[in-house]
Amino acid sequence: MNSGVNFGWRGGALCAAWLAGVLAHLQLRELPAAGGVLAVVAAGAALAVTAIRRRRVGWACVAAMLLGFGLSAGQALHRLAQALPIHLESEDLVLDGTVAAMTQVLDNGLRFRFDVRTAHWNGAPVDVPPHVLLGWYAGFGGRATPGGPPPDFRAGDRWRFTVRLRRPHGLRNPNGFDQELHLFEQGLRAVGSVKPGSGAAPERLGTGWAHPVERARQHVRDTLFATVPGPREAGVLAALAVGDQSAIDRHDWQVFRDTGIAHLVSISGLHITMFAWVAGWGLRRLWARSTAACLCVPAPVAGRVGGLAAALAYAAFAGWGVPAQRTVWMLATVTLLQAAGGRWPLPLVLLLAAAVVSAADPWALLQAGFWLSFGAVALLMVSSGPGAPAAATRLWDAVVRGLRNGVKTQLVASAGLAPLSLMLFQQVSVVGFVANLVAIPLFTLAITPLALLGVLCAPLWLAGAWLVQQAGVVLQAISTWPGGVWTSPAAPAWAQLASLCGAACLVMPLPWRLRLLAVPLLVPLALPAVPRPAHGRFELLAADVGQGTAVLVRTRSHLLVYDTGPQYSPDTNAGERVLLPLLRARGEHHIDRLTLSHRDTDHVGGAEALLTALPVHELLSSLEPGHPLLGLAHADRRCDAGQSWVWDGVQFDVLHPLDTDHARPLKPNAKSCVLRVQGDNGSALLAGDIERAQEAQLVAAGAPLASDVLLVPHHGSRTSSTAAFLDAVQPSVALIQAGYRNRFGHPVAEVLGRLEDRGVKVFTSPACGAWHWSGDGTAAGGRCERPTSARYWHARGTLPPDGRK
Repeated sequence: MNSGVNFGWRGGALCAAWLAGVLAHLQLRELPAAGGVLAVVAAGAALAVTAIRRRRVGWACVAAMLLGFGLSAGQALHRLAQALPIHLESEDLVLDGTVAAMTQVLDNGLRFRFDVRTAHWNGAPVDVPPHVLLGWYAGFGGRATPGGPPPDFRAGDRWRFTVRLRRPHGLRNPNGFDQELHLFEQGLRAVGSVKPGSGAAPERLGTGWAHPVERARQHVRDTLFATVPGPREAGVLAALAVGDQSAIDRHDWQVFRDTGIAHLVSISGLHITMFAWVAGWGLRRLWARSTAACLCVPAPVAGRVGGLAAALAYAAFAGWGVPAQRTVWMLATVTLLQAAGGRWPLPLVLLLAAAVVSAADPWALLQAGFWLSFGAVALLMVSSGPGAPAAATRLWDAVVRGLRNGVKTQLVASAGLAPLSLMLFQQVSVVGFVANLVAIPLFTLAITPLALLGVLCAPLWLAGAWLVQQAGVVLQAISTWPGGVWTSPAAPAWAQLASLCGAACLVMPLPWRLRLLAVPLLVPLALPAVPRPAHGRFELLAADVGQGTAVLVRTRSHLLVYDTGPQYSPDTNAGERVLLPLLRARGEHHIDRLTLSHRDTDHVGGAEALLTALPVHELLSSLEPGHPLLGLAHADRRCDAGQSWVWDGVQFDVLHPLDTDHARPLKPNAKSCVLRVQGDNGSALLAGDIERAQEAQLVAAGAPLASDVLLVPHHGSRTSSTAAFLDAVQPSVALIQAGYRNRFGHPVAEVLGRLEDRGVKVFTSPACGAWHWSGDGTAAGGRCERPTSARYWHARGTLPPDGRK
């Protein structure tokens, strides 16, 4: 027994060393060359052999670290080698291949994974990534798509069509979602869209069975939606039955997040583990009835193996997503360890499972789900006292004990994981404890089984839909409780580490006097100090929102938001995806003035999300009377030249439009609010989408245009940034907010040339990401998010030489 435990501790040290090596490789901005990686792996293997022969645990740990680093880097090099050649970006390519997964239904089309067999460019074969993510988008934003609605794409079908691909290039904002890592982890090295009106018409080449599981998933989902009349209830059931989380309504997702039960409506470790336990328990009972079977394989072993097989089947049918994969690897590790007779302490078993998961998927260590899953199990371990509880002798005692343990488990998970949630998402559901007490038994014991059994008997989905509807009513009511969600700014690393220690102290079986020590450890995370500019100074943060504008201007005690970015699709916009998480991470709980330069959707696309989610004290805009956004504001004012105010010693002046411009039949661009900000640390001119005529008007009127920082008008379009205007502004820094390889070709080469001729330092969103400025007006006072936080899987964001797509 002791030798087994000692071996377990040595194994735990090796697992920890392996994880350290994997984490070290994830911090690299650039990967070593293949020869360097091979040398690291060879050194690790040689050291491992030596350590085994000489029984040196320390050497073995160093070897494990080298192998973790080298093998993870080797996987990464393999994926990097599959990148789309840059000269093929945005070109018309003819792809022949197979729909590899169930399609995701969007409000404006479809999205699906496609396995490429052959690719041709101008009739010649070319190499493209073997796996790409494609979309068929129809008619959003008033843009009609030639070819009409998408055809009936089915997993396993072979197609040939014309597409345009580009390398993954996500938005880069502080504490924002890393889309490039998400795609890299899935092995998707190119994204694009089908162009039905370009080149050859889409052609179905045959119906195959290359992906039978995915085809079955799609059939089940379509049958489910045809059976259940309510699309919102059907969406939740589809997420539980086949793992299609995109089917869940956006409003329902928000309720699930606010009540802390989002893990219950996706195929998570909880569902797969529950399914495995039920299957294993049933198989063990049946196996025990056969003497011959038990003589061949003991019933406990058969139950564990059967449970693992059931978990694997469920995870595969649910789409084999990354969270499902992690759970299967964890269960496989525990099953094999038990089958081998290993008696490791539970913390070491958890460490071994983490090492196995990282070996299969090194990038899992950067996912929130990894730490939440393992953190929950670890917290339950440390919260349990020594020894096993006495067995219950009566049914009532067993029920009472089960309920008590369930409440305790949920209390430990809610309290212990709260710091981790604040670290990862800058918010935690205060009502999550109550919501989970209601939702866990309902979803785990009723809704999820009905969703799965409905595959065999479709009418059961109707019962499941009714329960989903009732659960939605209860959860909606809970989500409206005052103070239901606690948000806090992103805390420094030392505060995050202290909070993890505090969480462990809080749930450990210690006297309450000692548990109170957790409070001072948790306060710096829950209430971190937020740095603000000094009196008379201001900060400017231009968010990376793609093809659109969104700028935060911060003084000592006031916040102005200038434009809110684009609407990406009917159900997503920059307000929800970028600005609200960014504001939350910066500790902003309200907006003093929301300025909307003009009505174009690339400037007001996220406004509704901000106006409904945060208190906005005043809306300043050039929107016409009766615009829907005006009805959402508590107070609104028209943007007119001559308006000015001072916040904390910082001067704000509106330079355009004139009062008479609002009644004239002008384009929205011509009515853009132009705002100049002047502080002790410099000045900035936010020019909206004004064009040549408005620039000439401002110059002729002698407006105070001179500024250190210029938000280049109209995203660098050839309609703006005339020589006379640039000479009047005389910026030292120019910022261009535009989307990567956008269809307008912004910024154009002639605008970039005029800025370069004047010695202006230019920052573009694709290359820079979010741009933060708090300095003295020079480029040295600014910081780009993309290069600052770059990792090897990130695009470098360079533009084509001529500025076009």
